[in-house]
Amino acid sequence: MRPVDDLLAEGVKGRTVLVRADLNVPLDSTTGTTMITDDGRIRASLPTLQALTAAGARVVVAAHLGRPKGVADPAFSLAPVAARLGELLGTPVAMATDVVGNGAQQVVAALADGQVALLENVRFESRETSKDDAERASLADEFAALATAYVDDAFGAVHRKHASVYDVAQRLPHYAGRLVLREVEVLTQLVEDPARPYVVVLGGSKVSDKLGVIEALLPTVDRLLIGGGMCFTFLAARGHGVGSSLLEADQVETCRRLLADAGDKIVLPVDIACAEALVSETQVTVTAADAIPAGLKGLDIGPQSVQLFTAALEGAGTVFWNGPMGV
Repeated sequence: MRPVDDLLAEGVKGRTVLVRADLNVPLDSTTGTTMITDDGRIRASLPTLQALTAAGARVVVAAHLGRPKGVADPAFSLAPVAARLGELLGTPVAMATDVVGNGAQQVVAALADGQVALLENVRFESRETSKDDAERASLADEFAALATAYVDDAFGAVHRKHASVYDVAQRLPHYAGRLVLREVEVLTQLVEDPARPYVVVLGGSKVSDKLGVIEALLPTVDRLLIGGGMCFTFLAARGHGVGSSLLEADQVETCRRLLADAGDKIVLPVDIACAEALVSETQVTVTAADAIPAGLKGLDIGPQSVQLFTAALEGAGTVFWNGPMGV
């Protein structure tokens, strides 16, 4: 995939450019008003968007938020993201009322040079994540009809075979955004020439999302610290009960193989902060990682694990951290 600077060099004034961004930010609605609690991902999208708008492109942003199960759900609307993006860009961002329907088409048609529109959450469309190639293709055709070029700047989703990521790139001239290029540059250095000791910290919900990263990094790292929801599949691979914690049963054997191949490189939590449910008012109990009681859900690494991970990080020449230690 060519860099977005190639597209800019070709000239984008008056052209409509579809940008897939990672705007999957955390929201808090406990006060009755939906608030973005961390706008880091929105800020990370700015360099690409600002470069395109400064060059006169009409920018259409596609993104997802949460897991709304393929139907429109106001709790997962990107409207708060559009407002914050507009504040950061210093110009209003037009918010579409749907993904590719009449609302989206009207908003895109009304764009002037240098303006930005945000499509509604792409995961409101069941076709976005469909396993059926034809279903995804039909949605990708509708995305492609909105623009004349495609820029992928959603590094957190770039590996997914989704309509707004994989399929649309086959239908339009496609380019890598500045965030994606920067992340690839960093990852290349981490794989080819890291300062040692080289310690990687991985979190996040699913092993399946990080499997490629783990397999690519294992031959080069000195230590791989695993937390987040994905650690429970690794704990299960060691034969430990994980209560009602997040578990990818179909990845247990894969984790068992990775543990065998890695030797002592992989470091797992030794204690876990657990509760009956992930809610604000709950009783938290710290248990041994190899003895999570039935009915309890692992939510974060425990204090002994923090000490263990801290010790593993001391003296590291390179630290690569991706994903949270909690769920």
